[in-house]
Amino acid sequence: MRLAIVAAGAVGGYLAAHLIRAGVHDIALIARGANLKAIRDNGLTLTTGDTSFTVPVAHVTDDPATIGPVDAVVFAVKQTDTASAAEICRPLLARDTCVVPFQNGVESAERIESILGKRHACAGCCYVSVTIDKPGVIRQAGQFGRFLFAEADGSQSRRTEALRVALVDAGVEAPVPKDIDVELWTKFSFLVALSGLTAAGRSTIGEIRNDPVTSLVYRRAIEEAVSVARARGVQLPIDIVERHLDFTKTLPAEMRASQAFDLEAGKPLEVEWLSGAVSRLGAVAGVETPVNSTLYAVLKPFAKGRRN
Repeated sequence: MRLAIVAAGAVGGYLAAHLIRAGVHDIALIARGANLKAIRDNGLTLTTGDTSFTVPVAHVTDDPATIGPVDAVVFAVKQTDTASAAEICRPLLARDTCVVPFQNGVESAERIESILGKRHACAGCCYVSVTIDKPGVIRQAGQFGRFLFAEADGSQSRRTEALRVALVDAGVEAPVPKDIDVELWTKFSFLVALSGLTAAGRSTIGEIRNDPVTSLVYRRAIEEAVSVARARGVQLPIDIVERHLDFTKTLPAEMRASQAFDLEAGKPLEVEWLSGAVSRLGAVAGVETPVNSTLYAVLKPFAKGRRN
């Protein structure tokens, strides 16, 4: 199977390292800048706890045209880069190439479809805590890593099964989701609260959950996202809000979402596809979303990065 990873950031690098180490597929990586140079010079390293491994990367480039058509594209970029990254995928597409997104939010399949066409767009989400430690080095926090995907309509196909087999053979957990929309909205309804409150509040999750005012707002942010999902026909578990709150209690007190770090660093934010999506999709569905709409309004001035 020929696979292209767009791009070799944290999530893409994690998958690339496992796939290349397995050595049974033709893997090409898209990277740029210092990351591209480091991978070319030193290979790709994945560190988990006290262990790490490095794989040589035979094909890493900033020009997808040098790769040519592949069987599947692992699409793992920030939502802020979706449009430009989808455009550069065109040389990678054969008639039946699947583009499988592992991104935050619930609109990736639609966004990819609008650029590359319905035939290529799939749906997916992942649960893995990874960061770029330095160019060419990915660091994983904890041991978990779970990847769920399907065709955009929720079905499974020969091409999604082929990608699943490739991931499983490489030691990556990739179960068949019963309902990909439930999986997407389950993650999303938690993430919008975590990302919105830790960013807008410049706070850790410990500070948020230990304060009666902010903890209530956090709960309301989850409830609004869940209400929007149900209004759209997504059958989330009846106890999903309590599940999210119970999980929140287990998080390290110092934890913040990546959006909070991006805000602090002056980088573009994914707020349009997080709190903004709850607000926008809620309006379409006739669901009021005052908390998420407010978080969106607070963060929107910083959506394109630091203002001069």
